[in-house]
Amino acid sequence: MTDLAHHETTAEHDAGDPAPSTTEWSATRIAAAIADGSISARGVLDQHIAVLDRSRSLNAIAADRFDDARRDADQIDTSTVPRRSPLLGVPFTVKEFIAVEGMPNTAGFPHRRRHRAQQDAPAIARLRAAGAIPLGVTNSAGPIFWMETYNPLYGRVSNPYDPTRTAGGSSGGDGAAVGCGGSPLSVGSDLGGSLRIPAFFNGVFAPLPSVGLVPTTGHYPMAHGEARRNLYLGPMARRATDLHAALAVMAGPDGDDPHSRLMPLHDPAHTDLAGMPVILAIDSTITKPGIELETARYLAANVLEARGAIVTETSLPTLRWALAQAFASFSSTLDIAGTVADILGRGHDGAVPALLHAPLAILRLAEVAPVRSARMLAARKLVSAAEKAADQITELLGDGAMLYPPFPRLAPKHFTTYGQPWLASNTVVFNMLGIPVTQVPTGLGSTGLPLGLQVAAAPGNDHVTIRVAQALEEGLGGWRPPRIP
Repeated sequence: MTDLAHHETTAEHDAGDPAPSTTEWSATRIAAAIADGSISARGVLDQHIAVLDRSRSLNAIAADRFDDARRDADQIDTSTVPRRSPLLGVPFTVKEFIAVEGMPNTAGFPHRRRHRAQQDAPAIARLRAAGAIPLGVTNSAGPIFWMETYNPLYGRVSNPYDPTRTAGGSSGGDGAAVGCGGSPLSVGSDLGGSLRIPAFFNGVFAPLPSVGLVPTTGHYPMAHGEARRNLYLGPMARRATDLHAALAVMAGPDGDDPHSRLMPLHDPAHTDLAGMPVILAIDSTITKPGIELETARYLAANVLEARGAIVTETSLPTLRWALAQAFASFSSTLDIAGTVADILGRGHDGAVPALLHAPLAILRLAEVAPVRSARMLAARKLVSAAEKAADQITELLGDGAMLYPPFPRLAPKHFTTYGQPWLASNTVVFNMLGIPVTQVPTGLGSTGLPLGLQVAAAPGNDHVTIRVAQALEEGLGGWRPPRIP
């Protein structure tokens, strides 16, 4: 039995269940057991739906497709076709921003309340083709895109470890659904920490993939211009081993995403920790992390050292500067008018309604006005500095990894982050610099809230961040199921 399989089995019995429950298994373990006939897809599905039903007070699910999912599971169980799909029968949820055929795709905008997606986003279609079954779409932060999840259509999402606290945002429903045990996987999006912050607050795993690995087609609203490069789709998972499995299915170019491309996704199993350089970044954040988070990060470094990694403390004030530079890069490339046009609504042919021509023309005029030109000149200098910072950090990382704080404090009380955008600086910086990161849970703090850290690596080295995440899961316990009444 592998360390991970042993950990999963131990966790199941520790939870007090009379028999192992698949609601604590990895997705890959579920798929293997369904494939060999030892469990049924319908049984797995019903167990996860039961958890989501018990956890309805969290408000993680915006709209479910439980009846359709049961039919999908029954079809798998009665099929006589050889069952070799990598995610056979695995239930998963999807951020409501991402298109799932027949499901709401509103991003919390009241004017889209009746909108239903006509087809799956490519990443979702690929998961279905791999045998996975969508349970429904999750509540997400919109139309105010923030690090907390609340919107006028679906309301507020609460944290499964303490309902008085936020589940994060904008992929807060994903975090709560996976964190409570109701879904082995969820698919969310990340423009500045929208996937990793909820993963941290809810004690689960989530990667920020390399630029272009997973197509963003089917996301609403869509970032325009070069800013689309800073938008990422990726999985959230309760077990580290599932990150590679899900990314391998979701990855690959798509004709509608100009940044998606064919690129290698190496297997973490072939990555050796012995001799791996690991940087413990210090003096590198705008806001100093809390003592429990810093202690957890040093404990993680000890785990990696015990497995042969070479850990060094490195002062990286460059990352603090890179944040301001990266924001400049974002603002200088954002197509504001194009994004607003998408939010306010285009026709079925993609054309902007005549009613919007005048206000959008004003926006476009503002984008080329002299005051913007002056601002753009200053921004271009910072963009150049940001690119240099990215090159320097990439060179420093080499084939190793960096341990970096995810957030200044543990999951905050509801609505206490508004007006404090700097709280997301530890995640935003990696979106802007194009560096892959995996958010890793590292246990529970003194108040029972999840601890965690980010593992960063050079572009294209997603497998390194996932391998380190697996080692930390084995050494520190990974996801700890909350006690849902």
